[in-house]
Amino acid sequence: RPYSQRDMKEGDIMIGTQVARVVESKNPAFTVGTFVVANSGWRTHFISDGKGLQLLPPAWPESLPKSLALGTVGMPGLTAYFGLLEVCKMKPGETVLVNAAAGAVGSVVGQLAKIAGCKVVGCAGSDPKVAYLKKLGFDEAFNYKTITSLDEALRKASPDGYDCFFDNVGGEFCSIAVNHMKKYGRIAICGAISQYNDSVPQKGPYIQLPMIFKELQMEGFLVSRWSNRREEGLKALLKWVIEGKLKYHEQVTEGFDNMPAAFIGMLKGENLGKAVVKV
Repeated sequence: RPYSQRDMKEGDIMIGTQVARVVESKNPAFTVGTFVVANSGWRTHFISDGKGLQLLPPAWPESLPKSLALGTVGMPGLTAYFGLLEVCKMKPGETVLVNAAAGAVGSVVGQLAKIAGCKVVGCAGSDPKVAYLKKLGFDEAFNYKTITSLDEALRKASPDGYDCFFDNVGGEFCSIAVNHMKKYGRIAICGAISQYNDSVPQKGPYIQLPMIFKELQMEGFLVSRWSNRREEGLKALLKWVIEGKLKYHEQVTEGFDNMPAAFIGMLKGENLGKAVVKV
């Protein structure tokens, strides 16, 4: 949504990524029947000169849904992978906090942190989502909509505080969470879903004092920064999925005409895992 508000005008093709099957080809690199990942927006068919098309990793098993190339073994998975490794610089034994934890990125963040030997605390917006996080192996999880105090919930989940915070929400959550960071903690700013629909910018509280006294690092990032390491990330993610260490869930909506409703539902938090549309 922020991209479309900033960069698009009425009548433009809506941005989006798809796993597409090649139905006709004059390019020997992309034979008919091949599956590719492409950023060609919301459309049922498109013509390409081959630039920007990515083949699925060669080790992709037939039993694995190809739509995972849009989620756990795709951009959201890579976002979690590089955000944790390069921005949070997580280390074994540390405590990691992630919000929107049942979403496409957050659910991978928590599982990768567990694979790395960290304690993981996650929050989500419904009891079924919290149950899903427990099933994924999160050490602590809570429903931010039913707690009486976020401050108390964060303290209870990890009395010693947090080394890493992977923030997908922004706003008030981030303002409160900063106070629970350990000295020299690292915060990766990945998203701000609490603010995407705001017509008036949110105001304070402000985070400078805890940032100073705890000597925290906070860094915003876009996954495209590591596009030259895409293959490395996908190989690692696919390996963990095949080994059963990295679990996934897809919220599948059928029908091209239902894409707007699926998109609105995702922004409302109605999806568990990655929201995809099957055309």
